[in-house]
Amino acid sequence: MKVTTRAHGQWEPRLRDVPMIHDLYDSDDDLPPNSPKFNIFHLRHTPRSCYWQLRRSRPLLIVVLAIIAVFYYSTHYHRRLFPPTHAPSLRYKNVQWRLYAYSQYVTDSHYLCNSVMVFEALSRLGSKADRILMYPEEWDTDIANITDRDSQLLQKASNWYGAKLMPIKVKKFERDPSETEEGDNRTWDTSATKFLAFNQTQYLRIIHLDSDITVQQHMDDLFLLPSARVAMMRAYWNLPSVKSLTSMFILLEPSSAEADRLMAAAESKTRKHNEFDMEILNSLYGDSAMILPHQKYGLISGEFRSEDHHRYLGNNYEKWNPKRALKEASLVHFSDWPIPKPWVMWPRNLLKEKIPPCDINPGTKDEAGCENRDIWLGLYNDFRRRRADICALLSVPAPEWPPRLKMNSSASGNG
Repeated sequence: MKVTTRAHGQWEPRLRDVPMIHDLYDSDDDLPPNSPKFNIFHLRHTPRSCYWQLRRSRPLLIVVLAIIAVFYYSTHYHRRLFPPTHAPSLRYKNVQWRLYAYSQYVTDSHYLCNSVMVFEALSRLGSKADRILMYPEEWDTDIANITDRDSQLLQKASNWYGAKLMPIKVKKFERDPSETEEGDNRTWDTSATKFLAFNQTQYLRIIHLDSDITVQQHMDDLFLLPSARVAMMRAYWNLPSVKSLTSMFILLEPSSAEADRLMAAAESKTRKHNEFDMEILNSLYGDSAMILPHQKYGLISGEFRSEDHHRYLGNNYEKWNPKRALKEASLVHFSDWPIPKPWVMWPRNLLKEKIPPCDINPGTKDEAGCENRDIWLGLYNDFRRRRADICALLSVPAPEWPPRLKMNSSASGNG
């Protein structure tokens, strides 16, 4: 082996002679004094040897990259064709939210404002799903003047809160004369319109909400539940004697066949006496719907006027906590018959009769334990404040209470 020295006398083997270094020295201790120690790995991997190793491994690298590319694109393409109807919470950020929506339908100015308020809440609370608003096809979005409140609110729902406007033909239940005489259920005449949500087949799932509600938390997590044609809550206030579903909100999977089925059930030829949207939904899905827990998702305002809360709690041993019940509910539905809906002012004498009493010394200067009353009043006052802020609408004047007795048809000559 030929060896050269540096100017200062240190030994330095030539690179081409490295394979023979172990023939000359048994260990690093045998090297001459001040001899530099070499990293065999670095010496053997010269630029030229690295080049040839890369050339030999290039086919394998190409195969690996091809497998990764095929796996990625096949998975991505499959997801586009077959989006998941249920995804683990860890993949929550990867959900294609354009495939899910909240829906509302409106038939008059009062309910239009309510729907805009619902969409405002969903927007404020950070819901990621679409929002669709079905409105009468005879309406328009052209603002004729400053008093054209309906057109203004339609534009606000679209421009401010991202609602997709869908003109529709309002579906009405046809009444026979005996039903018309009863009169109290006329607000439900157009409730079959909600069945049109089943026709929105561009979505995988829709949550249809009643509009006489206050939304406290969005319910995006419901879109990711296991597949079910319909998912609803029980009308817990009727338990245990009546086990019925409530249409407070409906988690549904759109289907033209189901929409046709519902519309057929709403026809006067097949509909039973005084049967409306909720009765039809119970008839078709009462035994097959996925049941959702009411304590997490839906609470009625009348619960704060009740003295017995075991139906809500589901037992007789748990203590009613109004603040906790309000906090855990995603939405509160205004249901306090005979108290009017929150966009209508209260008759004073009716309020005095129906306001929730305090628990201790009610009606005296020493009354205490008034949480139920305070929460109940707060729900109504909050609704009215938001209605004024969002819709620029004042409350409807209070109805007469007690209501005057209506003359029957024979007495009025309208037989």
